[in-house]
Amino acid sequence: MRVTIAGSSGLIGSSLVASLRADGHEVRRLVRRTTAGPDEYRWAPEHGTIDAHALDGADAVVNLCGAGIGDKRWTGTYKQLLRDSRIVSTDVISRAVATAGVPTLVNASAVGIYGDTGERVVDESAPPGSGFLAELCRDWEGATDPARAAGVRTVLLRSGTVISPRGGLLGRLRPLFRFGLGGRLSTGRQYLSWISLEDELEAITFALRSETLAGPVNLTGPSPATNASFTAELGRALHRPSPWVVPAVAVRALVGEFADEAVLVGQRALPTALEHAGFTFHHNTIGEAIDAALSD
Repeated sequence: MRVTIAGSSGLIGSSLVASLRADGHEVRRLVRRTTAGPDEYRWAPEHGTIDAHALDGADAVVNLCGAGIGDKRWTGTYKQLLRDSRIVSTDVISRAVATAGVPTLVNASAVGIYGDTGERVVDESAPPGSGFLAELCRDWEGATDPARAAGVRTVLLRSGTVISPRGGLLGRLRPLFRFGLGGRLSTGRQYLSWISLEDELEAITFALRSETLAGPVNLTGPSPATNASFTAELGRALHRPSPWVVPAVAVRALVGEFADEAVLVGQRALPTALEHAGFTFHHNTIGEAIDAALSD
């Protein structure tokens, strides 16, 4: 396959580039800086421009663009950046894909679209929830409308939290747990829809190769974990106790609005579309995913 990727410098994007190339696929990368190699093509989503040669003969485009949800405190300015970095870039790519006649668009999204589901199990048939993240994801997915209207097979990757040996949630928490400072957040009953990095990459490749998979697809492991069980499994894997409880008021003081949108709430999302399409997970429990990440 010839695959063009936007957002190739992030945790998932860089790993996907390496994985696809290892499998013998041709990968082109969209970059916003001056190009530094024959596989790079310039684009400027803020100006609505993209090098048309990046899509010549492409079998698929993968769009993973988006500023980090939890990278900074949510000011009004940063919330606008979260929206623009996803919605504007997706709109530009969607229109370019439609114009170039690329048959497949695989576009990032997130399980945050369901809002806080509590203990309720949801899959791709569930409607969007409420709150900033849910509205962001809804509009993000809506920005692919030009591609869908042109008949492009469009897959919306509603990713959960990626458990990776490099960066991400595990990268932030590992030092705390190693010093014996690990613990659950508030009640610990909020669900974490997670997926191992290996399964994330395999699922994206599965979506690229499929001829029929389309629409929303939850990229989540088959058994969502509560914050308490995730904490216990990480403590076990690192051979460290995790006795602490971080009260909700402290979490809110630390991260502000993000606490009530992502940290103290969660989604119990199941990968129904993937499983019905025949995808097989390498890691079925949060313990397996953590062990695999820490052994890498």
